[in-house]
Amino acid sequence: MLPLVALVGRPNVGKSTLFNALTRTRDALVHDQPGVTRDRNYGVCRYDEAHPFVLVDTGGIAGQEEGLAGATARQARAAAEEADLILFVVDGREGPSALDEEILAWLRKVDTPVLLTVNKTDGIDVQAALAEFARFGFRDVLAVSSAHKRGIDELVGHAVQRLPEDGDAELLDDDPGRVRIAFVGRPNVGKSTLVNRILGEERMIASEVAGTTRDSIAVDLERDGRKYRLVDTAGIRRKSKVEEAVETFSIIKTLQAIEQCHVAVIMLDATEGVTEQDASVLGAVLDSGRALVIAVNKWDGRSDYERQQAEALLSRKLAFVDWAEAVRISALHGSGLRELFRAVHRAYASATRKFSTSEVTQAIEAAYEANPPSVVRGHVPKLRFAHPGGENPPTFIVHGTRLRTLSDSYKRYLENFFRKRFKLVGTPVRFIFKEGDNPYKDKKNVLTDRQVARKKRLLRHVKKRG
Repeated sequence: MLPLVALVGRPNVGKSTLFNALTRTRDALVHDQPGVTRDRNYGVCRYDEAHPFVLVDTGGIAGQEEGLAGATARQARAAAEEADLILFVVDGREGPSALDEEILAWLRKVDTPVLLTVNKTDGIDVQAALAEFARFGFRDVLAVSSAHKRGIDELVGHAVQRLPEDGDAELLDDDPGRVRIAFVGRPNVGKSTLVNRILGEERMIASEVAGTTRDSIAVDLERDGRKYRLVDTAGIRRKSKVEEAVETFSIIKTLQAIEQCHVAVIMLDATEGVTEQDASVLGAVLDSGRALVIAVNKWDGRSDYERQQAEALLSRKLAFVDWAEAVRISALHGSGLRELFRAVHRAYASATRKFSTSEVTQAIEAAYEANPPSVVRGHVPKLRFAHPGGENPPTFIVHGTRLRTLSDSYKRYLENFFRKRFKLVGTPVRFIFKEGDNPYKDKKNVLTDRQVARKKRLLRHVKKRG
């Protein structure tokens, strides 16, 4: 348990850049466009290794209480109220603003120490910039340049002096037994609403505005004696629809979250069915090879006819991933969550199952005997033995001869045979086929003197007769 430091300020003063500088990461999205950060993003500052602390990056407080800006402000205030120290970040280039004074008036009511941090002081008169903020009444005012990492050591030193030895902030642990679940989908299908419902608090900003979530936010959870890491991600759209650079970075973070998770929960909107955007998200998960659960959201309130139509559409559009379980849920009301977690457990168990060489070879032999591959150019491919090649997804390496001639239909047969034999649910299955090397490949016989002489006599004989 470490002390917590919150970065608070108006939009576009460099809080996320300072967060990355203090944590020595690139976890926070950084862009010149104001309002990029919306949800709370946690990291650890280890500049002073003897006194590490947790750092939380917040969205800019824009002085509005309605809509998306109001939700962002509430997230920032929640972070400030749970912090042991607040870094009030202001812009040294623009100087004090009316919005800075509004935030300062609110900070004076919070029972938490505040340290004024003047950012963006590179290339300007630092003393003049600090003098402009003298009327704020802070005894210690620190000048930093988070983009060039100037003044960071002094800032950390002042922060450590004001922090208690212990705190209440919990770190994201490295427990290998923790199931990492990434909630992915196109924009506005209810990912943040679902994560908030599971956590039982408004941890993520959820709104009807598409693209509300910009970053991938991870939260640890313990439920029914099991440990999880839930990752809320930004919505993925087709490349042709992506115009802003911020959205491009958000999609990259989402793809990284998919690669690092154990199980990807793809959320679909029951009111709209399976769209082309949903297919692109499915393609990203299938390329990563991660276990898959399909959560059909907004199932409540549908009439029997609408549900029958949705079921028919799902079975037709998702036929190529019929091995993935589909769960009907309502993120808003919390129905179907127990079934969702059961499906996640089954997918995780299948994806991480360990196999022995003997049982894999026996399965290959049984599949070969039940349905041998077809003859290709007078020869039949032979599957000699197999062994496991990895997990998440389960990978099997098959050795034999003429395996390059195996048809795609036979490879699908092997995949379905292994699924049925080992009861694999919710995970792709991969095969790697390796042929034995021919010991005589690229080797030529060297003729003896007697053979060379005989070859010459034959050639002369052929010429005479010709």
